[in-house]
Amino acid sequence: MPYEAPTHTVERSLRATTGAKVIAGVDEVGRGAWAGPVTVCAAITGLRRPPAGLTDSKLLTQKRRDALLDVLEAWVTAYALGHASSEEIDELGMTAALRLAAERALGALPVRPDAVILDGKHDYLGAPWRVRTVIKGDQSCVAVAAASVIAKVRRDRMMADLGQQGGGYADFAFGDNAGYPSPVHRAALEELGPTPYHRLSWSYLDALPRWRHLKKVRRSEEAVQLENGGQLGFDF
Repeated sequence: MPYEAPTHTVERSLRATTGAKVIAGVDEVGRGAWAGPVTVCAAITGLRRPPAGLTDSKLLTQKRRDALLDVLEAWVTAYALGHASSEEIDELGMTAALRLAAERALGALPVRPDAVILDGKHDYLGAPWRVRTVIKGDQSCVAVAAASVIAKVRRDRMMADLGQQGGGYADFAFGDNAGYPSPVHRAALEELGPTPYHRLSWSYLDALPRWRHLKKVRRSEEAVQLENGGQLGFDF
């Protein structure tokens, strides 16, 4: 299916209106998974012409994503990944975990961005970062599209590696489902129970009577607010 190639329109607008010179595109993967981290990529691309075929990772086949990764990693000015583990997701909730992963990615860049283009309509990053949210930014913005592909391929490979480790994890087929719901994944959960990589505060455990006792109750938003000095985050 043909798609419109991403552009530097938002980045040019930020440069013109805010004076920002270094702008990072940020996208995440793993939000809806049952297992594994949520992963955020921050990518700086400048205003150069993007590689052919670049778009939102969800619109690409695995073969195309894998081929693009090598091209992108050589083409971008800089990129970095940040992760929040399943334990951190259980403890903090998804919004705060996304913020943590994004801060780790941005902090790992060789230069601090003047502004951030964040995919979606919710600014889960917040101050002190200057953020521009863009709905479907992974399709329309070059830097966000690049971050989308890098985050997706790198997390998929990480989950495939986990599935090859000992302890019976191969039964979960993480190499095929990347920790997301699937019939094989569900069947393995029913038979073997959660691995150390599973999110134990999630509702899928309610449908697993043998393992329901493992479910964790996440701290209240009020407790998170107090620990963050009054900044309250909401899951979405």
